[in-house]
Amino acid sequence: MVTMADLQTPKKNTWCPGCGNFGVLMAFKRAIIELGLEQNQVVLVSGIGCHGKMVDYVNINGFHGIHGRVIPIATGIKLVNPKLTVVGFSGDADCYDEGFEHFSHAIRRNIDMTLIVHDNMVLGLTTGQATATSQKGFKTKSTPFGSIAYPINPIAHALVSHGTFVARGFAGDMIHLQKLMVEALKHRGFAFIDVFQPCVTFNYLNTYDWYKQRVYKLEETSHNITDRWKALEKAFEWGDKIPIGTFYKEERPTFLDEMPHVKEKPLLKRRIEDVEINSIMRKMS
Repeated sequence: MVTMADLQTPKKNTWCPGCGNFGVLMAFKRAIIELGLEQNQVVLVSGIGCHGKMVDYVNINGFHGIHGRVIPIATGIKLVNPKLTVVGFSGDADCYDEGFEHFSHAIRRNIDMTLIVHDNMVLGLTTGQATATSQKGFKTKSTPFGSIAYPINPIAHALVSHGTFVARGFAGDMIHLQKLMVEALKHRGFAFIDVFQPCVTFNYLNTYDWYKQRVYKLEETSHNITDRWKALEKAFEWGDKIPIGTFYKEERPTFLDEMPHVKEKPLLKRRIEDVEINSIMRKMS
């Protein structure tokens, strides 16, 4: 069985001291161990941003993609080899700005993968510009007079796009985040967790203390995770009280389930020696 030592890598960690990414990293490692997953059973895909270093800090199969392309890479890996547990790590700019179209379509297709978004509401790697989740009025290098646009609501968007597992975590509560990751990794379908991940260097507003004064756990209330409409109501709670936990969960056929030509035998197992595409290419030329 894999241990914490097995998941260590020799790479030097370059995140800022106190960065919320540390909580996400440790929660993920602990989730792998709790589930008894072996290193060769898991693939980690990361994008561009501070979160991208995840691929260097976990000793499992990994792919570091370009900006906004975590989901299509992860989708390809899962469709070719469905037996793999595929986990995408993205940032708020990486997913909700550059990669938003992939995010939207992967949810409605119900790709069997897990997406964990490090949502620090600022562009940390490029030294502090506004992103799609930056709060209105938030002053950054790119918005010196305050962000004009309203932030998007990732939880609400995932729900109205027919997401089958929609959750939110907080890097400042690693044990709770670990539980969410375990449930997401066990879910058959597209599992999405938006993580409040404080950037201690460039986000002066959404700090650990700011979140600790506001977040509450949905599982400690009477919330029904099978009621999409109630989940949507909770998605719009913001201010003095902000919910974290599982908003919604349902079982539904995955994208691969709806593809009979690859359902029985994955692409990985198919012979390609006798495939002839010249006639198709001639028709297209």
